[in-house]
Amino acid sequence: MRGSATRRGSAIRPESVARQQSAARPESVVQRESAAQRESTAQRESASQPGSVPALQAALAAEQAACYGYGVVGAHLTGARYAQAGADWIDHQRARDGLTAMITVRGAQPHPAAVAYQLPIAVRTGRDAVSLAVILEHQVTAAYLGLVAVSDPTFREFAARHMQGAAVRAVHWGGRSQPFPGLPARALLPDRSGQSTS
Repeated sequence: MRGSATRRGSAIRPESVARQQSAARPESVVQRESAAQRESTAQRESASQPGSVPALQAALAAEQAACYGYGVVGAHLTGARYAQAGADWIDHQRARDGLTAMITVRGAQPHPAAVAYQLPIAVRTGRDAVSLAVILEHQVTAAYLGLVAVSDPTFREFAARHMQGAAVRAVHWGGRSQPFPGLPARALLPDRSGQSTS
């Protein structure tokens, strides 16, 4: 989804405090030192993986757009579908908050959401709303591809889990299942550019 004119568009950390030192000092001091050490570790990991924060930001942008979009989806639905839209909206809010925390702990500033977004389709009916939900989930799935590609296994597990969730939600809303969620169909075609035409 593209933004309006304003804007287009937990990692596991080791603790290294020695047991001998923790036994000799108050627990609160040990906790403060452990938190500082975890923060330092996170910053070193981020520095060694410069592509992780941009990938996190891209996924965050998609989740922010989905949160906005589901507000539109829910406004055009009733009954069980309205309840499902609300549950999916909450899922995207939780993912958004998780990504925000992951970016912040790595010393970066999460990009804010746009005030409003230009929807990919006009939504006037319940059927339009369902179509929008499918589009939102496909866009979220595609946005996580960059995060799956980073070397940190925590990021990759997080991204894979959320890609799976988005793919399942898309099918629930009536979209077609995809053999490789997030990848455009053309990406699955063989590359014939190097073959001779003679």
